Amino acid sequence: MFAVDWNNIGRVALIGLLAYIALIILLRISGKRTLTKLNAFDLVITVAIGSTLATILLNKNVSLAEGITALATLISLQFIFAWTSIRIGFVNKLIKSEPKLLFLDGRYFRGAMKKERIQRIEILQSVRSQGIDSLDKVEAVILETDGSMSVIQKSEGKQHDTLSNVKGY
Repeated sequence: MFAVDWNNIGRVALIGLLAYIALIILLRISGKRTLTKLNAFDLVITVAIGSTLATILLNKNVSLAEGITALATLISLQFIFAWTSIRIGFVNKLIKSEPKLLFLDGRYFRGAMKKERIQRIEILQSVRSQGIDSLDKVEAVILETDGSMSVIQKSEGKQHDTLSNVKGY
C-alpha cells in the first residue's frame, strides 16, 4: 500500500497531462455551454466527464485513446443535445425542467413543493443562506432548473422581469 512504483506514478502523470490537454481542447471546441450546470442533464454530464477523466488516469486497462474517445463522445452528445434542444421544443422539454414557484408573498405553493419533494425547512434554509432573516422580506422563492433555489427579496415598486417564465407565477 505504501510502496512506490515509479513506473505507475510516471504513467499517471503522463496520461494525466495528455488527457488534460485533450479535455481542454475538446471543451474549447464544444464551447462554454458544455460544463454549465443549468439543469440536471448538464450536471450529470459534468460529473460523467470528471468520472471518465479519473478512470483514464487510474485504470491501466483503459488506454489514452479509449479515454479520449469516451470524453469526446460525452462532450459531443452534450453539444448535440444542447444544440437540438434549442431548435426542437420536444427535445427541450425532454431534457430541461421549468423553474417552479415555491413561495410567493407569504404563501407556500404546497402542490409544487410536494411534486418537487421540497420541504418548508429547505425553503427557509435557502432564505437564511441569502442572509435574509424574515420571510416578510421575501417576495418569491423559485426552484430553478438546476435544482438550486433563488430567493427574490421584496422591493418597492419594482417589477421582477425574471419571474415571467416561472411556472405558477
